[in-house]
Amino acid sequence: MTRPDDPDRMATAGGWHGTTLLQPGWLAFTGAAGTTDSHAHAAVQVLIVTDGVVELTDPHQVRRPVQAAIIPTRVRHALHAGPSARATMLYLDPSSSAGRRLTAHLTGPHHDRVEQWEAAARALLPPAGLRATDPTGDPARDPATLVRGWSTPSRGGHPALQHAVQALPQLLHGPVRLTGLAGTAGISASRLGHLFTTELALPFPAYLRWARLRRAIELAADGASLTQAAHGAGFVDSSHLTRVTREMFGLAPSQLLAALPCNRP
Repeated sequence: MTRPDDPDRMATAGGWHGTTLLQPGWLAFTGAAGTTDSHAHAAVQVLIVTDGVVELTDPHQVRRPVQAAIIPTRVRHALHAGPSARATMLYLDPSSSAGRRLTAHLTGPHHDRVEQWEAAARALLPPAGLRATDPTGDPARDPATLVRGWSTPSRGGHPALQHAVQALPQLLHGPVRLTGLAGTAGISASRLGHLFTTELALPFPAYLRWARLRRAIELAADGASLTQAAHGAGFVDSSHLTRVTREMFGLAPSQLLAALPCNRP
């Protein structure tokens, strides 16, 4: 994989200009921020503003500038970036150790309010990550540092759920049904569906869409066209991929994929 500061990984699309880093269990964007439509992703999002003003709007239509926020899965929100705004955005798979830790902190009756997202950031980010300036060693410039700090390998969750999550990537090129996945994990479909909801705070269909979207991103990073990436990740067509991308990121695929590294020889 190319270095995070490799100029080949730079792109501009709809106000977004930066670098995207793909790693198992997470992806991160660092650079100039733009604006999104209202959306609800299936990942746990960490937002750290490093320059300028970025505002978040929560489902209650409360809009306020934030310095850092941690946004739970399945909660609608929109992002509005001012001129020259820069940010790091980290998207954690909810099944990862780091994603589980953050999800556990984002529960309660007010988990869908922007002030709670800010409170979670204050509790879980190191002090340097809460500064808008860019001091040497600021973890906002090295998302991997944050992921390692939040990861607790001993907390893997139910073994059947772990098995299902590990088996899923090899099945994404075609139809995936909960009954078949549960069979490979040696558990009933209803029990596995319950585990997705209770342990990952995400129903199986939403997690499956997130897994397919991640696969499409990986294929696009390897040089696939939008249509090729859609089919390779199990989407019906590129229009289906477009709908899911807008649903989970509030962006068109062209805006999201423009910031990807291209690993094609």
